[in-house]
Amino acid sequence: MQAHDYRLQNEADIASPQLIYYPAIIRENTRKAIDMAGDVGRLWPHIKTHKMAEMINMQREMGIDRFKCATVAELALAACCGASHALMAYPLVGPNIEKFLGVAAACPATRFYAIVDSPAGFSMLEAACAARGIAVDWLADVDMGMHRTGLPLDEVAAFCRARRGSAWLRFQGMHCYDGHIGQRDLAERRAAAAPAAQAVRGIRAALSADGIEAPIIILGGSPSFPCHAGEEDVYLSPGTVFVWDWGYLNKCPDLPFVPGAAILTRVISHPAPDRFTLDLGYKAISADPKGARGLLLDLPEAESLFQSEEHWVWKMPQGQDAAPPAVGSALHVIPTHICPTTALYPYVLIAEGGQVTGRWVVAARDR
Repeated sequence: MQAHDYRLQNEADIASPQLIYYPAIIRENTRKAIDMAGDVGRLWPHIKTHKMAEMINMQREMGIDRFKCATVAELALAACCGASHALMAYPLVGPNIEKFLGVAAACPATRFYAIVDSPAGFSMLEAACAARGIAVDWLADVDMGMHRTGLPLDEVAAFCRARRGSAWLRFQGMHCYDGHIGQRDLAERRAAAAPAAQAVRGIRAALSADGIEAPIIILGGSPSFPCHAGEEDVYLSPGTVFVWDWGYLNKCPDLPFVPGAAILTRVISHPAPDRFTLDLGYKAISADPKGARGLLLDLPEAESLFQSEEHWVWKMPQGQDAAPPAVGSALHVIPTHICPTTALYPYVLIAEGGQVTGRWVVAARDR
């Protein structure tokens, strides 16, 4: 990954800062994910990273037809793109229940799934389904150790047994996101991911013995899905791998993916002889997680000093006498976290063959 891989011949025409996607890299990342899964039908990817119809259509052309969503807007987008299966991987409460059911009613060609992790959530969704006369598939959301949402592993079976008789909610399996698994070493990552995954297999067996089948188990995120690829009869749910970013490139060096997005930015000032300021504040690149918010490809040894809403101040590498890049120079940054970065832009430019060839609207940017 070098700066010249992301440079474009017509950069002078691009107003900055601007997020740019590189479809050739994204296609190759998708191909690698399919190879790692062993079967394209096992992939159930998250669309929160990109929120774009063109990305969904690209993946559908490559054989992926199941999609996972964090918002109702993403769910509607997946259905409008013809997804055969769409999972709302976020607990439904309040008006979002009616919005979810509205999308399901309007798009009968897509099979929709909700996740549930509480008696109250189940009751609210069940009552809304009964009022509309719509039956919905549901998955038990399992806490794999992240402690964000989900039922504790030792409570999943009892929760599902207690709700087996619902006329409106059809149990289909378990949603098992282990987003806390991110060890740098692959062997350590596998060892950390294995116990909870084994427990889920035990839950499935126990439910089956009671006559409750769980045909769908969705496991993993971007760092952990390769750890589960050897599991039989499970779906794999990466999200960021298709676009990739600087954060995961650092965190998981064993994974073969390449960043497929970069921000074009420009030098706007020289506040000191060894400093330069970019027009790339945290309104144009994600401010999470803590630490470096991106890799400055053109000057990877430069030191990030501070960032504000519309400015990012850098210092030239220590011990180098070279002048900072000239005011007006176009530089390139690989975001540390591409998912929230993409959501900051109404559209991304598309680069193919060293040229900007179009734009993709971030269609599900609004919730």
